[in-house]
Amino acid sequence: MLDLIKIFCKTVELGSFSKTAQVLKMAPSSIARNIDALERQLKVTLFKRSTRSLTLTDQGESFYTGAEHLLLQSEQLIAKTRNQQQSPQGLIKISVFESFGRLFLSRYMNEFLSLYPRLKIELNFDNHNVDLSRDAIDLAIRIGHPQDSSLKARKLLTNTTSICASPGYWQQQLVPQTPAELAEHNCLLLNPIRQRSYWYFSRAGKASKILIDGNLSSRGGSALLAAALDGLGVVQLSSWLIDPYIESGQLIPVLQQWQPSLSAQGSGEIFALYHSDSLSQRLSKTWRAITYRFPGRKAREQQTTLYF
Repeated sequence: MLDLIKIFCKTVELGSFSKTAQVLKMAPSSIARNIDALERQLKVTLFKRSTRSLTLTDQGESFYTGAEHLLLQSEQLIAKTRNQQQSPQGLIKISVFESFGRLFLSRYMNEFLSLYPRLKIELNFDNHNVDLSRDAIDLAIRIGHPQDSSLKARKLLTNTTSICASPGYWQQQLVPQTPAELAEHNCLLLNPIRQRSYWYFSRAGKASKILIDGNLSSRGGSALLAAALDGLGVVQLSSWLIDPYIESGQLIPVLQQWQPSLSAQGSGEIFALYHSDSLSQRLSKTWRAITYRFPGRKAREQQTTLYF
């Protein structure tokens, strides 16, 4: 019906079927058939037709006035809908492990929300695994690929780690020359799930694991970072977390000839996890990319794209 009304209004403006056909790139006979179809649906005669002229009937005049207003409203409605689609709005609940969320992700919230002022973000710092459906979470940021095959996953960055301690600690302790010497140090433990904790190392294709122990453990990295900065012990933490402190000299890395990791499979990768429909519905299926530079040491500086 809307298409028929558009053809009708254009015909009134131009005054003939042939001129309308030229503008709309249709055959004159097609214009006539569309007008006939509109008149049948309305059950009125809109035009008085003759071989030389085309004039509106009284009903046609009345309909034309309302039709112009209707087309204007339809154009405004379409524009509004498209604008809403291009400008995401609504609430996004994000669950992120504490150290990454508090010390890294939080610093970008102002920039992100300035790009999308109609969005609202609820950040939940939680080192426990969450059920996205049960806990009504739209986006979870976690280390490691999800076990739940129903979740979508976007890789944010590879989670490399370093072994380090404060200058004050190394002044009091011998700097280890091999991973095995870490057994003599107070190693601060991240997320211990067993009575015995190991750090893993690889070098020149050879892998080893070292039994370590210490007087502080935490599920979150920020507590261990603070303790290491205070000189309590040796930590193995993610590069995105500790690189700024290494660059400033507040932490001194050791065993750099080896590649350390927190498990036999490596330190993992950081993923953004979400249900296939959840975020796309909230963002009206509009995905925007924001490129951030992750902290890194000079040659190892990384770039990645976060999709929200």
